[in-house]
Amino acid sequence: MFRFVARSAGGKHLLRRGYATESAPDRKVAVLGAAGGIGQPLALLMKLNPLVSRLALYDIANTPGVAADVCHVNTRSEVSGYLGQALEGCDVVVIPAGVPRKPGMTRDDLFNINAGIVKGLCAAIAKYCPNALVNMISNPVNSTVPIAAEVFKKAGTYDEKKLFGVTTLDVVRAKTFYAGKAKVNVADVNVPVVGGHAGITILPLFSHATPKANLPEDDIKALTKRTQDGGTEVVEAKAGKGSATLSMAYAGALFADACLKGLNGVPDVVECSFVQSTVTELPFFASKVRLGKNGVEEVLGLGPLSDYEKEGLEKLKPELKASIEKGINFANKS
Repeated sequence: MFRFVARSAGGKHLLRRGYATESAPDRKVAVLGAAGGIGQPLALLMKLNPLVSRLALYDIANTPGVAADVCHVNTRSEVSGYLGQALEGCDVVVIPAGVPRKPGMTRDDLFNINAGIVKGLCAAIAKYCPNALVNMISNPVNSTVPIAAEVFKKAGTYDEKKLFGVTTLDVVRAKTFYAGKAKVNVADVNVPVVGGHAGITILPLFSHATPKANLPEDDIKALTKRTQDGGTEVVEAKAGKGSATLSMAYAGALFADACLKGLNGVPDVVECSFVQSTVTELPFFASKVRLGKNGVEEVLGLGPLSDYEKEGLEKLKPELKASIEKGINFANKS
């Protein structure tokens, strides 16, 4: 069983909201699937995060090389690479493990392979770090999050406040596309995205977008469709050579950073995430959540919706319900 450990030379980091250098708490983050297309850039981005003091990288192959490469980056965290158990003492576990989408492949096509991978990884999390915040990236998120919940329930470790489906890429895309259409600085843009993390279950709330641009309805519909089809846009552009790996790694790093800030007691950390929810009649739903020392401190409501958004909400519910049930059934069939 391979284990590689190296400590980087500590560079000084700018003191920013939620960050510290020597006084930062000891936080261990694991990336499961660290040698993959998402996992490698995600590992680098987490190595750059000054809130991470220990970074554990796991995959079934090629982990030694990734760990050796990343550990040369002169930031605070100690890097460990594993082909075996990597989870003890983790505060946050990020799971990008699984097979990527290919041209013509839907998220549903990914289900059987990735669902089995997620089920096994979550069983290990329940055993070795049951109190960690779990950030699920592996698709289809609408099903893998319910699978994880069922695995944790069976193990007696489930805490609804500590399980997250990472939908941040939908938010990143909505912000980028909106900023381009509204001709505003993307750094100033905020757009909540609710529902799920596939196709029509992705519902950007452009009526809540800031700064307000008063775009015509045709533009809102086009922006919504592009946000929903963002993954397909990348798959087709790569022409069989991959899926949205770099942007997903960036989005995953953003959400993991928000979780770490919440754990460290930074106030008012709010992100969208697919979590256990009572916002709708569905058991899981993506909406804004306030993060804190225990994970989810508060699941925030949707607020007022436009007629177009209300219509989109009702349209997404049957598909999202079916995906959730598919995950639950998979987890419980054996």
